[in-house]
Amino acid sequence: MKKDFQTIGIIAKHNIGERAEILKTILKEVKNYTDDILLCENCGPVMGSGAGMDKTEILQKADLAIILGGDGTLLKTARLLPKNKTVRILGVHMGTKGFLTECLPNRLPQALRDIFDGNYCDDNRSLLRVTVYRNNKKYYTSLALNEVVVNQGGFARLIHLRVEVNKRKLSTYIADGLIISTPTGSTGHALAAYGPIIHPKLECVLLTAICPLNLNARPIVIPNNRQFLVKIETEWREQKKPIVLTVDGQETINLKLGDVIRIRKSSRTFTMIRLKGHNYYRMLRQKLGWSVN
Repeated sequence: MKKDFQTIGIIAKHNIGERAEILKTILKEVKNYTDDILLCENCGPVMGSGAGMDKTEILQKADLAIILGGDGTLLKTARLLPKNKTVRILGVHMGTKGFLTECLPNRLPQALRDIFDGNYCDDNRSLLRVTVYRNNKKYYTSLALNEVVVNQGGFARLIHLRVEVNKRKLSTYIADGLIISTPTGSTGHALAAYGPIIHPKLECVLLTAICPLNLNARPIVIPNNRQFLVKIETEWREQKKPIVLTVDGQETINLKLGDVIRIRKSSRTFTMIRLKGHNYYRMLRQKLGWSVN
């Protein structure tokens, strides 16, 4: 699909200054296509362009956002997406694993040529909207691209979590915790808890208990047009060992007995650009070390 990208945003991880030459090369390449370039607050000072722009504002104004970093940088970007607007995301791999990023910095010139020639496709990933209610009042809300995890911080003790799907009880998990993940997040924390790998095109949510007391508490895959509820039924045992909610491994809040977590599919979509030759199964083989060929 050929699209005229008028405004391009560049968003980078906090330590981009350590790779300033790469940033300069990327900026020079982008200028071949547009002069309307928005630099984030991490990039602006490195390029001598002032303080830079807030990432949320960039995503509101840009047609294409180039993300320099690893999967963590993309996860942070996903939580900042604006309402009622599609901004396409190109991830440039400058991190570690790189399940989500599309190309290496030295491949960006060709990637941009392909993009402006229309030789790409959209990879739309679903997001979760997670909201915590305390005493029947909204206490916290966020988006999640990978997963939502409830557990007792760094303290290995069983907690009780009542889970409902569309107001129908699924189970009361007695476990170290619970992971509620998207297909994108199935290769993250859920995989380490022996959950299945789910193709990102499937419209579903994965629930995986962490070290459940009942060994029959297997991972379950449920359509993502359902409403999920998790109720905390365990009190803190020690003041410094709270039960916590973690979003995408990056945002954490403390939970209390009686708190209710509501999770549903978000109306927003994380749209990543995939270039010609992208192969999901090859990516799995490479990243998970399934074979050398």
